[in-house]
Amino acid sequence: MYRKNIWEKYDNYEKIMEFNEGYKSFISVGKTERLCVNEALKLAIAKGFKPLSSYKELKAGDKVYSINRDKNICVFVIGKKPLQDGLNILGAHIDSPRLDLKQNPFYESTNFALADTHYYGGIKKYQWVTIPLAMHGVIYKKDGSMVEVHIGDDLNDPIVGISDLLIHLAGDQMQKTASKVIEGEDLDITLGSIPLKGEEKDKVKANVLKIVADKYNVSEEDFLSAEIEIVPAGPARDYGLDRSMVAGYGHDDRVCAYTSLMAVLDLEEIPNNTACAILVDKEEVGSIGNTGAQSSYFINVIAELLNLTTKYNDLLLRRTLTNSKMLSSDVSAGVDPLYLGVNENKNSAFLGQGIVLNKYTGSRGKGGCNDANPDFIAYLRNIFDNNNISFQTAELGKVDQGGGGTIAYILANLDINVIDAGIPVLNMHSPQEIVSKADVYEAYLAYKAFVEA
Repeated sequence: MYRKNIWEKYDNYEKIMEFNEGYKSFISVGKTERLCVNEALKLAIAKGFKPLSSYKELKAGDKVYSINRDKNICVFVIGKKPLQDGLNILGAHIDSPRLDLKQNPFYESTNFALADTHYYGGIKKYQWVTIPLAMHGVIYKKDGSMVEVHIGDDLNDPIVGISDLLIHLAGDQMQKTASKVIEGEDLDITLGSIPLKGEEKDKVKANVLKIVADKYNVSEEDFLSAEIEIVPAGPARDYGLDRSMVAGYGHDDRVCAYTSLMAVLDLEEIPNNTACAILVDKEEVGSIGNTGAQSSYFINVIAELLNLTTKYNDLLLRRTLTNSKMLSSDVSAGVDPLYLGVNENKNSAFLGQGIVLNKYTGSRGKGGCNDANPDFIAYLRNIFDNNNISFQTAELGKVDQGGGGTIAYILANLDINVIDAGIPVLNMHSPQEIVSKADVYEAYLAYKAFVEA
């Protein structure tokens, strides 16, 4: 059961490094769901994919995409076999833990203009203070027009941030538990400190709002219909003196999103079964809403495909789902050499040892998990071994240590054969996560072998 370090099986690392340059570019730009969809769309169009709405009929080899509310994207290569024989699906999520501006965020205190936030997903709140932050999102005005906001990632931009108490006065603060040392209501970003001349009240806030109005032509009231995400500023970077890893924000789960997407976009021959990559939103908060995996969107798109390849009826849709196979492309917890006590090493994921199959996730007694069928695991083992793909199996830490979930159980509820298959990550859910470049490339090869099978 010994798994060899991937780096040892390559004579040179050129392909690994080249593939990761593309990935670093993707996550450096794609810091929100909308930005990920934009980047994925550019890549798909460059590979000859066309919108599903442009087709009146679909045939084998056609390359199509569908977008849902600018926060989901599906790409398909239509296969040789009828759609009801099943799809080979790669599913990943493109939302990541972050801070969101509240609907009524702006206020002034002690000559500072600040903005209230509400954190999204599971975070260690203390990790988000005193680091450079950027703002990305959209503002919709009452006339229906939309304004994009991007501040902090261009080197000529200012950044924002969250202050913390200086160590000299932190005696009481240092006695608090880690979950309380920074409170959720204290994750307020600092926006400015210059007062607007001629104003009588909240002069600094007024000046910040004037800057925003001058640049984006929006009012404070327009933020009632805005979606502004606060994320770490700066690009993804090589990590380690040997450049073997990538440090960046949002590896969970954009590292699997990118590798899944490229596995379908790079198909050179028509697959037997229709190949699909679907990138979804809202996984970090339960996959709810009309852009989450629990929505009807994906089923609706498959129904549209059926209607354009043969004919649609409910029975054919059900057969299509039942005959489909899916890798829930989501990251796994990599073993950290500084915190070995939370893992049971025989069943843990290690950086540099390939894609990770998680038969089940959930927490403690497998609560909330998809427990993959053993015959499906055997099917995948055969594919990976025949293609010299390095893979490993793991659980998410020791049995009573904690746990987590993915979108796997949601698609399994549609009677699809599903297993979690992703990339091990260090520092998961932090502003700076770490992945191995070798794992990134190996996952791409694994996903490509799966959709080609």
